Amino acid sequence: MTDRTKLLTYAYILLYIALSSGQIFFNKWVLSSKEINFPYPLGLTLLHMIFSSVLCFILTKVFKVLKVEDGMTLEVYTTSVIPIGATFAMTLWLGNTAYLYISVAFAQMLKAIMPVAVFILGVAAGLEMMSCRMLLIMSVISFGVLVASYGEINISWIGVVYQMGGVVGEALRLIFMEILVKRKGLKLNPVSVMYYVSPCSALCLFIPWIFLEKPKMDAHAWNFQPLVLTLNSLCTFALNLSVFLVISHTSALTIRVAGVVKDWVVVLLSALLFADTKLTIINLFGYGIAIAGVAAYNNHKLKKEASKGVSNESQPLESMPLTSSTTSNS
Repeated sequence: MTDRTKLLTYAYILLYIALSSGQIFFNKWVLSSKEINFPYPLGLTLLHMIFSSVLCFILTKVFKVLKVEDGMTLEVYTTSVIPIGATFAMTLWLGNTAYLYISVAFAQMLKAIMPVAVFILGVAAGLEMMSCRMLLIMSVISFGVLVASYGEINISWIGVVYQMGGVVGEALRLIFMEILVKRKGLKLNPVSVMYYVSPCSALCLFIPWIFLEKPKMDAHAWNFQPLVLTLNSLCTFALNLSVFLVISHTSALTIRVAGVVKDWVVVLLSALLFADTKLTIINLFGYGIAIAGVAAYNNHKLKKEASKGVSNESQPLESMPLTSSTTSNS
């Protein structure tokens, strides 16, 4: 690898961390800012998915700048893409709603429980094997999140429930990818995932939006700011493209490691940017324990994949997630 290639790789990683962190703060600002006055997480998420669907179609089918991988059939779409799209919609909806009740930093700390949810569902689905090593790792992560929660000064249990619902939705999405896509032998890059999943997620969000948020939006005055909302949606799409760039030039594991760095950046910056964030020593200590467990989990997954002879460039789809406002512990 030449110096120029290394420099370009680091630039892509930094771009991913900046976009991922920035998107979280951007969403929090749009949802909670009195200037924007747009406290509609379902509507915001729906806007993201519609924007992503339209832009993906334009870039792949009209201008043909990006390539969508072949191999998608009606049977695969109905049994794979629809469940993945539905759980992805659930993840973003509940995760964004949590921002109305809890701070960005605390939401990020709760996301550290993701490997535990994925492992438990994986064991239930027969994809993972229970072992003393994994049980210890899961216990460390769970203990760390509990300590971090104990140290939270202004805890909102409604926000915690929404965030945990988003975590469960993301874990289900990864399990569906493992079961319904990987086992069918269909390998998709993030651009292809966006192309197929975004319209499905938009439909899954549109139905509850009609009943839950549209009546509120019709009854209350709110300032529609097309420039801000378009820029917010564009940042979401750019984040997904940054995942594609990082994986293309490095590996899916790099995204995981960069995700851990991004989590710490979000936690620390949120304390500076938002008045509702008051970090305590207990918060940081617990989160540090949880992140250590997440690092051990990632290391275990790497060794497991290496033992199966899977190269970094051909990671399963589970390792190449479609990201957005809340998804990325990638």
